[in-house]
Amino acid sequence: MVLRKVAFLLALAFTQHSFAQDTTQKIVPNRFNSPAQEQKPYVILISADGFRADLADKFNAKNLQRLRAGGVQADYMQPSFPSLTFPNHYTIVTGLYPAHNGLVDNGFYDENRQASYTMGNKKAVADSSWYGGTPLWVLAEQQQMVTASYFWVASESAIKGVRPTYYYNFNDATGIDERIGTVKKWLQLPENQRPHFITFYLSDVDHQEHMYGPDSKEAAAAVQFVDSSVAKLVATVDSLHLPVNFIFVSDHGMTQTDIEHPIALPSVIDTTKFYIPWGDALLHLYAKDKKDVQPTYKALQQQAKDSGSFDVYLPANMPERWHYSKKDDRYNRLGDIILVPHLPRFFSMNTRRPMPGKHGFDPALPDMHATFYAWGPAFNQGQRIAGFENVHVYPLVARILGLHYTEKIDGDPKVLAPTLKQ
Repeated sequence: MVLRKVAFLLALAFTQHSFAQDTTQKIVPNRFNSPAQEQKPYVILISADGFRADLADKFNAKNLQRLRAGGVQADYMQPSFPSLTFPNHYTIVTGLYPAHNGLVDNGFYDENRQASYTMGNKKAVADSSWYGGTPLWVLAEQQQMVTASYFWVASESAIKGVRPTYYYNFNDATGIDERIGTVKKWLQLPENQRPHFITFYLSDVDHQEHMYGPDSKEAAAAVQFVDSSVAKLVATVDSLHLPVNFIFVSDHGMTQTDIEHPIALPSVIDTTKFYIPWGDALLHLYAKDKKDVQPTYKALQQQAKDSGSFDVYLPANMPERWHYSKKDDRYNRLGDIILVPHLPRFFSMNTRRPMPGKHGFDPALPDMHATFYAWGPAFNQGQRIAGFENVHVYPLVARILGLHYTEKIDGDPKVLAPTLKQ
C-alpha cells in the first residue's frame, strides 16, 4: 500500500509538472452573441471522468441523487468503443463514433501522416488536423453563440479554425472553487458576451479508481468530492437566476483487473516489423511492411486460441456493434491487427506494477457503462430512461440551444427527445 501511495504521488507530481505551467484563461477577442442567441437558454455539460453508472448509488452521492430526481436519469450511458477517455469525450461533443471522428484511441499511429497522436503530447492535442467532426462549441460559435470550456478534450485546438471564446489549457492544479468562480463570472458577463454553452471537466474519480480500484475507499472519497463540487456549482449558478440546463455525464466506467496475471506482448509478434503504441485494453499493431500482416495474424490466432486470454482481429472483421471496422475507419488510423484482452486480464507492455482499475473494454459490459443525468428548465422532472449510446448527447444539446447542423452524425435526435418538455 505504501508503494502504491508513493507511485500515486509521483504520478500526480508528474501530471502537475506537465500541465500546471499554464493556468491562464484564454479569450478569443471580438466574439459576441447575436441578438437572437442572447435569448437562448444555457447548457453546462459536466463530465466526471470514470464515473461509472452505479457509483452515485454505490457511494451514496446524495446531491447527485437529489439533482437527478428533479430531472432525468438514464439507467446508464453506453460509451463508444474503445471505452477510453479521449475517444469518448470527443464522441460526446461531435455525435460521431471514434472511428468516424478520428480519435480512435488515447494513442494511435496515422500511416498517411507518418505521425503519432498521444493524449500526453500537448503539441498533437492542440493540432486541429487530428480532429474530425464539428464539436458543439464550434457549431455554436459558427452560429454566433458564445461558448466557454473549463477543460474538454480538443477544446484547446482550433478545429475548423474555431476555439471556444473562453477556454483553458488543461491542468489539474486549479482548485474547484476557482473553477466554479470562473463559471459564475462567465455567466455574469454582459448578455452579448455571456457563454450559452459551457463544458466542465472533473478528473478525480478516474484517477483514484485507476490507482486503487473502483471499489476502494479512495474512489468513494473521489465520488463524494465530485458530488459536493457539482452541488456547489449548481447552487452558485442557480443564484444567478438564469435558465441553465445541466447535463452530467461520464466518458466510461471502470473495472477491477487481475494485476497478478497481466498478458505479456504475444511472443509471435516481431517488434521490429510492427509499430505498437502503448495500450492495455486494446493493442494496435501497425505493420511496417504489409506482407507481414497475414502471417502474424495467423500466428496470433493460434496463440490466442492456446492462451484463451485475448482475441485477435483484422480491421475488416471487428464486431459490427463497435462501429470500429475497416469500413468505419475514415482516417485510416486503426491498426493492421487489433488485439483485445478478456477481462479481468489486460496487456502489460512494461515491467512496472500495473494499476488495478482499468477501462477501454467492450462498452456493453456493465462495468464500462457511463452516467447520464440531466436537469433544468428544458428537462422533464422525475423521469428515468433506458440506457443509450453516448453519440445521442450531441443532438440533444443542439436542440436545447437551437443550433442547426447539416453534417451527418451518428447520433439520433429522436433518442433523447422524450426527455425534453414539450
